[in-house]
Amino acid sequence: MNSNQLSQRLKTVADFVGEGETVADIGSDHAYLPCYLVKTNKISNAIAGEVVEGPYQSALKQVKEDELTEHVEVRKGNGLTVLSPGEVTTVTIAGMGGPLISEILENGKNRLEGVQKLILQPNISAISIRQWLLDNGWEIKDEKILEEDRKIYEVILAGRSSERQTLSQQELLLGPVLLKEKSAVFIDKWTNELIQLKKIQNQMERAEASPSLSEKKNQLEQKIIMIEEAIRWNR
Repeated sequence: MNSNQLSQRLKTVADFVGEGETVADIGSDHAYLPCYLVKTNKISNAIAGEVVEGPYQSALKQVKEDELTEHVEVRKGNGLTVLSPGEVTTVTIAGMGGPLISEILENGKNRLEGVQKLILQPNISAISIRQWLLDNGWEIKDEKILEEDRKIYEVILAGRSSERQTLSQQELLLGPVLLKEKSAVFIDKWTNELIQLKKIQNQMERAEASPSLSEKKNQLEQKIIMIEEAIRWNR
C-alpha cells in the first residue's frame, strides 16, 4: 500500500469523501489517505494528524516525497486537538478500535464546529461509535462492510442531523444500513461472531451462579437473539 494504491479498507473511506471537501485525517499514520485524495484531485487541501512521533515523521516524509507540502499539512497532536473549529468540513478516523474513536470524538467535540461529515472505520466495536453519533446529533447516512486480508472492516459515514436518529438495539449492534443489505461479508462476520458467543454462553452455563453473572448471561442472550434473527434467512 502507498499513496497511489490504497488498501481496500482505506479506499472505501476515500470513496465516502466528496469532491472539494477539506479533510482532516486523524491518526493518519503515513498520510496515505490525504495524499491519495489530493493526488486524485478529489480535494485540494487536507490535514494529517498524528500523535505518535514515528508515524508523524513517516507522514512528513510521505507528504514531502509526494511534493504535496502546500496541500497536506501534517500536525502533531492528540486526536482532534490538531484542528481549529471551522477549519475542515470532513473528518476521517480509520484503523482504531470503536471505543478509542468515540473517545477522540468526545474529547474533541468543541473542534467539530463546521464539520459536516464524519467517516469512521473501527477495527472493533462499531456499536460504541454508533451510540456516540446518536447521542451527539449525528445521523448514520451510509455504511460499508468489506473483507481484506482475512479481516472484516466496517466503515460508517455520518452527517449532521437536526433530529435525533432513532435506532433499535439490533441496528446499533449490526448497523442500520448493513442490516438492510445483509451482504455475504455481513453474514460471514455475524455467523462467526455467533459461534464465539455461543462458546462463551456454554462456559457461563458451567460457571458458579452470581447476580453479576446472571446479568451478563441475559445481555449475552439478547445479543445472540439479535444476531440469529438477522442472519436466520441466509443460513
